[in-house]
Amino acid sequence: MKKIEKRAIMCLLLAGVLVIGLGVFCFRYVKDGGDWATYVANKQIYNDKGRLSTGTLTDRNGTLLMTNTSEKMKFSDDKAIRKATVHLTGDRSGNVATGANKVFADKLSGYNPLFGTYSLHGDGRNVNLTIDADLCTIANDALDGRQGTVGVYNYETGEILCAVSSPNYDPANPPKLDKDDKSGLYLNRFFSATFVPGSIFKLVTAAASIENYSKYATWEFDCTGEERYGKGKGERVTCQKKHGRVTLEQALADSCNCYFGKLTELIGPEVMNEYVEKTGLTISRDVNGISTAQGSFQFPNHGVRLAWAGIGQHDDMVNPCTMMTYMGAIAGGGRTVQPKILRSVKFSNGLPAGFSWKSRTRRMIEEDTATVLKNMMRNNVEENYGVENFPDLAICAKSGTAEVQKDQKPHAWFTGFLDDQEHPYAFIVLVEKGGFGSDVAGSVANKVLQEVVEKY
Repeated sequence: MKKIEKRAIMCLLLAGVLVIGLGVFCFRYVKDGGDWATYVANKQIYNDKGRLSTGTLTDRNGTLLMTNTSEKMKFSDDKAIRKATVHLTGDRSGNVATGANKVFADKLSGYNPLFGTYSLHGDGRNVNLTIDADLCTIANDALDGRQGTVGVYNYETGEILCAVSSPNYDPANPPKLDKDDKSGLYLNRFFSATFVPGSIFKLVTAAASIENYSKYATWEFDCTGEERYGKGKGERVTCQKKHGRVTLEQALADSCNCYFGKLTELIGPEVMNEYVEKTGLTISRDVNGISTAQGSFQFPNHGVRLAWAGIGQHDDMVNPCTMMTYMGAIAGGGRTVQPKILRSVKFSNGLPAGFSWKSRTRRMIEEDTATVLKNMMRNNVEENYGVENFPDLAICAKSGTAEVQKDQKPHAWFTGFLDDQEHPYAFIVLVEKGGFGSDVAGSVANKVLQEVVEKY
């Protein structure tokens, strides 16, 4: 009996291990099956050169961006569209990490858990992106060959209408780069890079002060144009000019570094660390399989480095897409919809094969805080940037001039949203080493947003 009992226990243990193993396999199959099926060795969907041979990529209006054939990738006939969207289509050599044949291989190939990549006609799927190719072309033209990025998304649906990265190139006729090339030609600056934010980060510091410093609305600081720190007072925070006695609203409109440096000291490093996490700037967002670069921040305990960190300098680094998402949260009352680049997946006959659902982010700031920031950002436009520079746009914005190196021009930023129920769009513009934010990046934003409002 004891032998039978031991054998029964052993059988039960083995059965338990089998069930657990089967469960793990099923989970992995559902989670990673698409990656397994689209491995390059699968000759059913890859040609002899190891390149995907099925599937078509279009923009939201059905404009062809790229199609895979048994011979090679084929692109739009319009060179301007090819260049503006290359960081989403990718190229024939697979140089772009965010290219469609890498990110959407399972969808382009027609993979599903029941039949794998088998297709009756072997023609894959039609993947429809949320972007507008013509809008991307306008954004790329507005950048005018300068390094940077432009992003626009609907903060109520999450759909990204524009995601342009520059420098770019024609994937149908790619350039030959030297081994030591440092242009970042293949880098998707919108999704995959981080940059010094400069004064656009003051919107995070402002949110932290509104929710943690009860006297934020009345606290004033006398800006003399510089504020000195350290025992010998040899370290300093400077402004472009003397701002005099300012409140939070005035300091945000004037982008007063001295005010925000002192405000950061009042708030403290622990609260600042809390808010870069709350606003999502330190996480990597999953945008339909594209992972955004994580931002990074360091807030020393005190002194000039803490002050500069609260201003958006020091070691601050932010990803454009995640910063744009924070703008959507301000516009949306403290929360927003997760950005998405995938609109739908269809069979070759046009019938739907899959959809991309919208999901909301966690709460970043309180609703009352979002209202205060929205009003302040509108005040920025009215008092500083000029309403006449954004005709017929209900724009709320913050500019940024981010210092990078002493011998180089600063990065120019302009970010915000349209406070318009018919046109609920958040945006971000970065022109690397472009100069002053509102003048340089603001003009790019206006060109793109005018087209958005006219078209949508």
